[in-house]
Amino acid sequence: MWESIARFVLKYRLALLVLLLGASAFMAYRASKEKIGYEFARAIPVDNPKYIAYQNFKTKFGDDGNLLLIAVQTDKLFTQQVFNDYAALNKQLKKINGIEEVLSVPLLVNFIKEQEPDSTEKLIPIRIFPDHILTQQQIDSGKKIFLTLPFYKGLIYNPETDTYLIALSVNRQLFNSSQRTEAVSAIINVGNAFGSKNKIEMHYSGLPFIRTSMSDMIKKEMKVFLIGSIALSAIILMIFFRSIGTTIMSLLVVIMGVVWSLGTMNLLGYNISLLNALLPSLVVVIGIPNCIYFLNKYHSSYNDTGNKEQALFEMIRKMGIVTLFCNITAAIGFGVFALTKSPVLNEFGVVAGINIMLLFVISFIFIPAMLSFLPEPKPQHTKYLHNKWLLAILDKLEIWSVDHRKTVYFITGTVVVLSIVGIFRLQSEGFIVDDLPKTNKIYTDLKFFEKNFKGVMPLEIIIDTKKKNGLRSNYLKTLEDMDSLSQYIAASPDMARPLSLIEGLKFARQAYYDGDSLSYALPNQFDAAVIAPLLKFKPDRNSKVNKTNLGQLLKSFVDSNQQEIRMSVNVADIGSKKLPAVLHDIEKKSAQLFDSTKYNVELTGGSVTFIEQSRFIINGLRLSIMWAFVLIAICMLYLFRSIKILLCSLIPNTIPLIITAGVMGWKGVALKPSTVLIFSIALGIAIDITIRFLVNYKQELANNNGDEKKTVVNTIHTTGISIIYTSLVLIAGFIIFCFSDFGGTQSLGWLTSLTLIMATLTNLIFLPALLITLAKKHKG
Repeated sequence: MWESIARFVLKYRLALLVLLLGASAFMAYRASKEKIGYEFARAIPVDNPKYIAYQNFKTKFGDDGNLLLIAVQTDKLFTQQVFNDYAALNKQLKKINGIEEVLSVPLLVNFIKEQEPDSTEKLIPIRIFPDHILTQQQIDSGKKIFLTLPFYKGLIYNPETDTYLIALSVNRQLFNSSQRTEAVSAIINVGNAFGSKNKIEMHYSGLPFIRTSMSDMIKKEMKVFLIGSIALSAIILMIFFRSIGTTIMSLLVVIMGVVWSLGTMNLLGYNISLLNALLPSLVVVIGIPNCIYFLNKYHSSYNDTGNKEQALFEMIRKMGIVTLFCNITAAIGFGVFALTKSPVLNEFGVVAGINIMLLFVISFIFIPAMLSFLPEPKPQHTKYLHNKWLLAILDKLEIWSVDHRKTVYFITGTVVVLSIVGIFRLQSEGFIVDDLPKTNKIYTDLKFFEKNFKGVMPLEIIIDTKKKNGLRSNYLKTLEDMDSLSQYIAASPDMARPLSLIEGLKFARQAYYDGDSLSYALPNQFDAAVIAPLLKFKPDRNSKVNKTNLGQLLKSFVDSNQQEIRMSVNVADIGSKKLPAVLHDIEKKSAQLFDSTKYNVELTGGSVTFIEQSRFIINGLRLSIMWAFVLIAICMLYLFRSIKILLCSLIPNTIPLIITAGVMGWKGVALKPSTVLIFSIALGIAIDITIRFLVNYKQELANNNGDEKKTVVNTIHTTGISIIYTSLVLIAGFIIFCFSDFGGTQSLGWLTSLTLIMATLTNLIFLPALLITLAKKHKG
C-alpha cells in the first residue's frame, strides 16, 4: 500500500503542493482573525453542581470577585499634603474607563439621625471628609470620627499596620475584553504617580488585576516562546544537516503547522486561552522531528542508492507509516484531553489532536515535493550519518544492551523502586498565583494583602430560609446565628471579617446611639423596632453619596424574595489542599447554628469554584493518562500484531513516567493542572522513539534470517542516530519553557525534557536488552 502511496505523492507532487499552499493561505486568513480570550477559562462543566450553584448566586446577587484593590502602608496618610493627594487619586481612578465605583477613606460616609416633620427619624449619609481641598484641622476632625466607626475596621484599613485600601468596582464586560489591559495600566500609572510623589509603595491585587496581569504575561510569553522555538530549531537543523535549503524547508513545515493550529482554533470558535496558548510552540517542537525522520531516511537511502528519485521513494515508503503512527500516538497523548468534561482541557485536546495529525499531512506532502525540487544532497549534508562521536555512543549502548543486561535490569529496577517511593511523597495542591516566582510583584502584593487584610479570594455563604419572605419570621434569631458565624470566621487567621447585613445593622445601631462606638452591635429585641424605620434611609442631596449609602449595601445582601441572605468573606490563597478543610469547618459550624429543617447553608464563590476546578482538572488528567495508555496500546497492537512487541513498547515508556513522578515527589513539585499535563504529553511524544525503533527492528528482522540479537544490534546503529537527533530537538524545544515566568510552564519544560531523556535511554538500552532476553527465552 505504501508503495502505491509513494508513487502517487511523487507523481502528483506539484498539484498536491499547490493544494497544500492554497489551504495554508486560507488557514492563515482564519488565523489572522483569531483573538485572545479575556474571560476566565471555565474548567468545570455546566452541569457540575458547584458551577450551577455559582451561576445561581450571580443571577441573584451579581458577580463576586469584581474588586480591584490598591493598598498603601503609611503613618502619614492623614497629613495635609498626602491626604489631599490621596483624595485626588480617588477622583482620578473614578474617571478611568471600566471603573464603576470607588471605596476609600476620603469617600467614606457616616450616618446621623435627622428628625422628620412627621416625627419619624431617618438616617442621613454624611461624608466624613468634605469633597474639597482640606486643611489639617479638617483632616484631623474627620480622622477622629473615622476611627470611631468599627464598620470600616478591617474592611478599609488595618489600624495595627497603618494600611489603607482603595476598592475599585470594575465593569465586568470591559474586564472580559482587550480593554482591560489599558484600564489596568491606567490604574497603575495614576497609582504609581501618587506613590512616587509621596514616597509610598503601592500594592495592587484583586482577581481582576491578577487575571489581567497573568493573561498579559501569557500573551507576551506566547510570542517569545514561538520565536525562540523556531530560532532554536533552525540552529539545531543547521548543525545537523549543514544545509540552508533543508533548514528553510523544515521551518516552513512548522510555520504552516502553527498557522493551521491558530486557524483551527478560529474555525472551531475557540479563543486563545492560558492553556492553548502553548500550542503554537508545541507544534514547532513536535513538527521538527517529522522533518528529521523524513530527511534522515532520505539521506541514508541516497547514500545507499546514489539515486535521488529512488531515495525519495524509499523515504515515503518506509517512513510514511512510521511517521504516521508517531503522529497518531503524539495526537493521542494530547487528544485524550478532549475526552474530559473540562471545557478548557477539551479545547486544548481537540485543537492539539487535530493539528498534530495535520502536521503529518503537511510533512508528508511538503517535504517530498520540496526535496524533489532541491539539488541532490552533498556529502556535507549527510556527514552527520557518520558522526564519530555519536557512533561511539551507539557502540557503548550496544555493549550495555547485549553484554550487561543484568546490570541494566538492576539499575533500572533500583531507580524505579526509588521513584515509587518518591511517588508516595507527591502532594496534590494548587494556588491562584503559585505558578509565579515568589519575587514577582503580583505574588508579593497578594501576600501583602493577605498579611494586612487576610486575602482577596471571594467566598460567599448563602443562608436560605427555604420559603419566600422567610427572613421576616424569627429574623432576630437568624441574625444572631449569622453574627455567631461571622465572629467564628473572623477569628480564623485565613479569613477576613465577613461583610453582611448584620454589619450594616450594627452600623445603624451605632448611628441611632449618636455614634457611640460601644453601640456597634447587633440590635436586640428592645431597640430593633426603633432602628427598623431608620433603615429606609433619607438621602442627603448635598452629600453626593445617594448611590453609595448603606441602603444600597444592604440590598445587595438579601435576595428580592427575602428568602436568602448572603455573607461575603475574603479568604487567603492558602491552596487547594488546606482550603477544603477551612470550608468544611465553616459548614460544620453552620450546621451547629442553623437548623437544617429550616435553613439550607451553601458555600459558593470564587474560592469554592477554584477548588472544584483544581480537583476536576487533576482527576480529568489522571483519566486522560489511562485513556492514552489504552489507545496507544491498541495502536501498537495493530501496528505490530504481537503481544510481545506490545509489552516491549509499553514498558520502556512507563518507566520514564514513573521516574518523572518520583522526581516530582522527591523535589516537592506538587500535582496540579499544569504539572499533571506533563504525563500524557510526554507519553505521546516518547512512544515515537519506541515506534521508530520497533518498526525498523521488524523491517530488518527478515533481512537477518530471524536472528533477533543481530537485528537488535543493527537497529541500534541504523536508528540510533536519528533517535538521538530527534530527542535532542524535542528536549531543546521543551527546555525553552524553563525560561517562563510561570512555575507550571517551567515544570512542563524541565519535567518533559527529563521524561524524554529517560525515554531515549530506556529505548536505546533497556528495550534492546528486553528484546534479546525475550528472544532467548522464546528459543529456549
